Formats: sequence, C-alpha cells, structure tokens
Amino acid sequence: MMAAMNIETRPAPLKGELLYRAKLAPFTTWRVGGEADIIYRPVDAQDLAGFIAANQDKPLTILGAGSNVLIRDGGIKGAVIITAATLSQIDNKGEIFRAEAGVGCPVFATIVRNKQMAGAEFLSGIPGTIGGAIAMNAGAYGAEIWDLVEKIEVVDRHGQIRELSKVEVEYGYRYCKLPEDNWVVAAHLRLRRAETGELEQLHENVRVLQKKRSESQPLTQRNCGSVFKNPQGDYAARLIEAAGLKGEVIGGAQVSPKHANFIVNTGTATAENIEQLITRVKERVKHVHGIELESEVRILGEKKKEIGKGE
Repeated sequence: MMAAMNIETRPAPLKGELLYRAKLAPFTTWRVGGEADIIYRPVDAQDLAGFIAANQDKPLTILGAGSNVLIRDGGIKGAVIITAATLSQIDNKGEIFRAEAGVGCPVFATIVRNKQMAGAEFLSGIPGTIGGAIAMNAGAYGAEIWDLVEKIEVVDRHGQIRELSKVEVEYGYRYCKLPEDNWVVAAHLRLRRAETGELEQLHENVRVLQKKRSESQPLTQRNCGSVFKNPQGDYAARLIEAAGLKGEVIGGAQVSPKHANFIVNTGTATAENIEQLITRVKERVKHVHGIELESEVRILGEKKKEIGKGE
C-alpha cells in the first residue's frame, strides 16, 4: 500500500468534498482501480483553482466521468480531483455555449438541442464529460468536439485560470496537446441555430444514434468506451475480430462479444486483467495484420505490489 502523504488539503476558502484514502473504482466506468491518497470534488471552477494552488507541489490527477481511463490496482499517489457533476455550469451568448469541464457530453447535447441549437448531436453518444472530451478530442460518427471549439479555459499548477484560443492548441484525431500541467476548466463551443423544421429531424437523428449504440455496443456492461483508435482506412473492431479475439477473456475482463473494440468488466475484473487483455489484443493484431493498434485509454497509477515481493 502507498504511504499516506502530507497534503495541504483545505485552506479556509475551499468548499468541496474531501475524501481520504478513498477507492477510485466508483469514479470510473470500468469500476476497477485502487485508492487515492485524497479525492477532492470542487464545487466550482474557483474552488478547483484554489485546491490546485494549495497543492501545487504534490502529485495531481484530474478525472471527469472516468471513461477512457484505466486506474491500476495500486492506486494513484497524491490528490485526485473529480470534476464530473461538480463543474456543471452551462450558459450561452447567442451561438457560443460555455460548458464547464464536468458537464456530461450527453447532458450538453440534450440541453443545446432543447434550445433549438444544432451541431452537438454526436455528443449524445459519448459517455464522458466535456473536459475529458476536449482533452482527447472525442468524437463519434464523423464529428469531433474540436470542430466546435472557439476557445477553452484552463487552470495551471498555480491555480491561475486563463483562456486559450483554438489556434493555440495542437489537436488531431483522438488527440489534444495542452500545455504541461494545465487542465480544462471549460470550453466555449460554437453551435448553430436549427433551421425551421429541422428540430424534429435533430431529435430523430439522436434517436437513431442512440438506437445504433444500444444495438452495437455493450452498454449494459461496465466498459470505458472504445479502447483503440481506428487506424487509417480501417476499423479497430474489424481487425480485432478478424484476429479471432472477439470474446477473448483474461480473468474478469473480456473483449466484448457484441463489439470487439470494447473491453468489458464481467463482474470480477481487476485493472491488471484489463491491462493484460489490452496488451494481448495489441500483440495479436500486430502478429496477424502487421498493424500497431493505438490505445485511446489513459492508464494511470501504480500496479499493485504483491505481498512478499520487494520494491
């Protein structure tokens, strides 16, 4: 187990929820992973900035909804900040919507559609938060969130919040390079007003997308979303299935029989099981197809130390 750290946790201005030696599994969609020395859930952006400023010399990790992330069984040293359902403000000036990092992508898609705005329908199928979507340039059905970005707000290690315009950030397919030790606080997204008669079609588009997801993806099982990026001109799921890996099992982790680019926790998986299965898939696809699959999953933390083994 990791030694507890002396982290300055709650200067007077801070108002968020503070948990010590807390399990991280409930904060991930795979429901696996060890403990954090500290978990902090800020109430707003200023509270987030205040906590970071008070702990700027300590290890720090920020999580949104915990999708597209694998936390190892040994947990994460330092402080983990959870933004999902806390940094949840949405407002707009005309066609520009400001959404904080903890806003769920499906929530945002619903709210803007109800305001008769178009362009964010694809977000209804992304199981993460706006902050996480920005950080990895999440997308679906040919659209990506950075298609909508005007600017973002980030916070640095000193707790300073600043804006970055779209041209100041390097991004690409499932990729975004933020300045080191900067984290997304909010995104300003440009949508367009739906044309007369278009709104009903937008609702139908979302219904069709949701039906397609439920029919093709293992939504009733614990998963993190797509595990691998699609290589140029092909699909990761096709390559994995053609390599004979659909349904492959290690421990409680399984390549989904429903969609080969999903790994599911069948109920007893450890993070180690999932990480081993990711490695097996990559190695088999490389052997069969000569293609190196690139993971979308961010692997965080330390492997669990076995009792009786040295450091």
